[in-house]
Amino acid sequence: MAGPTAMRLSSVLALLRPALPLILGLSLGCSLSLLRVSWIQGEGDDPCVEAVGEAGGPQSLDSRTQLDQSNEDFKPRIVPYYRDPNKPYKKVLRTRYIQTELGSRERLLVAVLTSRATLSTLAVAVNRTVAHHFPRLLYFTGQRGARTPAGMQVVSHGDERPAWLMSETLRHLHTHFGADYDWFFIMQDDTYVQAPRLAALAGHLSINQDLYLGRAEEFIGAGEQARYCHGGFGYLLSRSLLLRLRPHLDGCRGDILSARPDEWLGRCLIDSLGIGCVSQHQGQQYRSFELAKNRDPETERSLAFLSAFAVHPVSEGTLMYRLHKRFSALELERAYSEIEQLQAQIRNLTALTPEGEAGLSWPLGLPAPFTPHSRFEVLGWDYFTEQHTFSCVDGAPKCPLQGASRADVGDAVETALEQLNRRYQPRLRFQKQRLLNGYRRFDPARGMEYTLDLLLEAVTQRGHRRALARRVSLLRPLSRVEILPMPYVTEATRVQLVLLLPAAEAAAAPAFLEAFAAGVLEPREHALLTLLLVYGPREGGRGAPDPFLGVKAAAAELERRYPGTRLAWLAVRAEVPSQVRLMDVVSKKHPVDTLFFLATVWTRPGPEVLNRCRMNAISGWQAFFPVHFQEFNPALAPQRPPPGAGPDPPSPPGADPARGAAGGGRFDRQASAEGCFYNADYLAARARLAAELAGQEEEEALEGLEVMDVFLRFSGLHLFRAVEPGLVQKFSLRDCSPRLSEELYHRCRLSNLEGLGGRAQLAMALFEQEQANST
Repeated sequence: MAGPTAMRLSSVLALLRPALPLILGLSLGCSLSLLRVSWIQGEGDDPCVEAVGEAGGPQSLDSRTQLDQSNEDFKPRIVPYYRDPNKPYKKVLRTRYIQTELGSRERLLVAVLTSRATLSTLAVAVNRTVAHHFPRLLYFTGQRGARTPAGMQVVSHGDERPAWLMSETLRHLHTHFGADYDWFFIMQDDTYVQAPRLAALAGHLSINQDLYLGRAEEFIGAGEQARYCHGGFGYLLSRSLLLRLRPHLDGCRGDILSARPDEWLGRCLIDSLGIGCVSQHQGQQYRSFELAKNRDPETERSLAFLSAFAVHPVSEGTLMYRLHKRFSALELERAYSEIEQLQAQIRNLTALTPEGEAGLSWPLGLPAPFTPHSRFEVLGWDYFTEQHTFSCVDGAPKCPLQGASRADVGDAVETALEQLNRRYQPRLRFQKQRLLNGYRRFDPARGMEYTLDLLLEAVTQRGHRRALARRVSLLRPLSRVEILPMPYVTEATRVQLVLLLPAAEAAAAPAFLEAFAAGVLEPREHALLTLLLVYGPREGGRGAPDPFLGVKAAAAELERRYPGTRLAWLAVRAEVPSQVRLMDVVSKKHPVDTLFFLATVWTRPGPEVLNRCRMNAISGWQAFFPVHFQEFNPALAPQRPPPGAGPDPPSPPGADPARGAAGGGRFDRQASAEGCFYNADYLAARARLAAELAGQEEEEALEGLEVMDVFLRFSGLHLFRAVEPGLVQKFSLRDCSPRLSEELYHRCRLSNLEGLGGRAQLAMALFEQEQANST
């Protein structure tokens, strides 16, 4: 019996031997876990731990468990918007600017105390040196002369007494700008202020405090704590301090007698609020410099001068400009020094990157050149010489280099020569002979790039001369993007659509009217339509059929379908339908504040197009002429394969696949018949045209001009020309009358030819035609 039992036991042990380490490991892990649980429970019974947990009494394990469960069950809940249908709907009035709605304020307002005698001298010098650095600059004076300097906002109080002037200035700042600015800097017109440093100082200070910061001066006979800020060097007042000071201004004006406005303000703040002037706050020191008489700012090199926020006194305007020149040069040197330090850091860090020094872009610190992903994204170079450019706007192969382009090329050549001399002097000195070749292109990621082949004459220190040809590369980088101030416009302006309709286009007018009904009348847009029916010399006479009979019937039908709608139409007779002459007729029938949308019979207006017309046409400032999208000829466009038949063929260059299955199209830059402008601006440009061109010369010019040309040549407005994706026109061949001027006829023909199709489509049509002719 023992023999078989021992054999079975040995066989079982032989089977379990590979699993023995696993069994031992599980047993040891379970034992350690039990020991750890017992230690944690023992710590929970410690009275010290229980005492720490007591806020209103010890917390039990159940309460902690309930708290954890409540945190786990918490989920954010979205409350849907519900409006009671029984209550009248109240339209929410939005503010003009989002900054007002958010309650944010501008950082700094500068107030300059001036006088009638110095308003046109020192105050003008202050305005020219610092006005472009601050969001708002105001000038306060007791009395001003008959003429106010241009570009300056002057406030006159009518009294030259110093205390009165200071009191009324603070009252004006509180009333009109107390809710819009965080800091108020008050200075005199005989003070030069280093504007960037002052703006940086205001940006480093906390706004939630009462602060009176400037050059602290002691009152005569007063304690050391009673100090005022010297007005000659300027001082900062926080918004909260101005709000607290406002109720005490009347009392201070009657109780405090002082011949100096800065002393009066200091005594008012100390007596009413107990706040004195400080020169340092939150680690920021207000540094100033007192300029001695006959001291030359070009030779001043003291640390106090170089680090000053304000310099006083400045006796004349020329001294103000010399100070501005010196401090601008110092800021420029500091900027160049910082650029060199950053470039050195970039070189050191680039060595640690995977690319190494090969990853450095030129110039250092600027983005690398744009990398195209297809041949359609390659940025082309424009070739030029000193006299001509070979990339012309009108498509000509060669045109003179003039205007801003000529100045740009001259500046690039001079900069290249200056940099070469700076690098190789005194060993070599270079003189330009001529520009052999020039190339430039605009990189949207970097700026304007130049490559110049220069023929130079190199002169050594011993006077030896030699002609050299060298290629240099330059980059004019993109500077800081700034927001241009624009007049305020609204989307509530009524748009007056004007359709100039010749008899040859009368057949397409019903489709335009249906599109007008769907895009304007159905959504109830705030817009009207005027039709100008242009009859020919022999059209619409006695016994002749009316070519616009269908148009008038379609207009009457729309008026019947949409009660309250009135479509006005005018009829004129013209042998040569000049767009400017026809617009003269419409302009006389409408008020001067009318916003015109000049349309064609192929225009399809809609809400988005009308809104962009309202926003981009600004009275007295800008006229808008959109570039519509023209679909290609469907006869030449490739047909899309049926679904499941394989991938679509590639779109031709310039085609837009989203424009339907007709093969896309292109934005027609040659057409300029559509535009948005105000009647007052058109009348002003038209009057200028009549003044410059009189008699027969004016009649001949009108035949070769469109409305856009009138604004471009005879108006001082900004002319905004941009693509408009909402204006999509079906393919149609325009009627290019031979009576048009040569330029208009050329543009009309070019528009028809470019609208036939893309290069790939035209190439395929020619290939198929050759194949058909060969067979």
